[in-house]
Amino acid sequence: MRIDAHQHFWKIDRNDYGWITPEIPVLFRDYLPSDLEPHLPKHGIGKTILVQAAPTIEETEFILELSETADFIAGVVGWLDLEDPTYKKQYERFCKHPKFIGLRVMIQEMEDPNTVLSPAYFEAFSYFAEQDVPVDLLVLANQLPQLVQLLERIPRLRGVVDHLAKPPIASGLLEPWRSHMAEIAQYPNICCKLSGMVTEAGRQGWKKENFTAYVHATLDLFGPERVMFGSDWPVCLLAATYDEVVDILRQALQDRLPAEAIEAVFGANAAKFYKLNKH
Repeated sequence: MRIDAHQHFWKIDRNDYGWITPEIPVLFRDYLPSDLEPHLPKHGIGKTILVQAAPTIEETEFILELSETADFIAGVVGWLDLEDPTYKKQYERFCKHPKFIGLRVMIQEMEDPNTVLSPAYFEAFSYFAEQDVPVDLLVLANQLPQLVQLLERIPRLRGVVDHLAKPPIASGLLEPWRSHMAEIAQYPNICCKLSGMVTEAGRQGWKKENFTAYVHATLDLFGPERVMFGSDWPVCLLAATYDEVVDILRQALQDRLPAEAIEAVFGANAAKFYKLNKH
């Protein structure tokens, strides 16, 4: 079964999506399960991973409730306030929901990326490493040195780098992104999502070939068993349709991997990372 390992839903009138404004009309509307579901069968995608899009407990509660209305949602990656001393209670409460499968840390939104190395985050990441909890890491390419330092301190963290850490695809530059990712790939519990690429390539004028070097570099560093497909829908609509996002990755993979490995990228790897067989 194929799995889209990274997609979002939102309701604008919830007012906790500060990054979605009327100046971005394609995103400034509600996106709910009925909007995504028609796109999945064409690509044989039977399940998705629903990822938080706002740094609030209330939004995680909202998407957990949404997950109850759609069978195709295999699991929810939520948000926790890791600087709140009660974060473990928040986590334990979310764990009671059968579709809660992990959390996402939005390093991207930190004014100072060194915040992720603070005592509060160190304690929280250490706890989740001990519990073997899947953690999505939303990080920018220029913040990768801080992520490397974090992994040096907590090498057992079970994490996945979202969106290839948003490399500069529009410019075509591979360094220093590739070197930093090579350091991160040395940690066997860290995976990488082949997602979010189209919005880093520029919203118009991209070609499928623009993505090949980044996909191949990620495969070379992490191996085909530690990468997974994610559409980043509906954010991807800023630059491409759902069909185009799938086709971009399929083309980049087809000359490098056998059919069985491609299917793992499109499903089994995500199921293993998120422990979907245990839910």
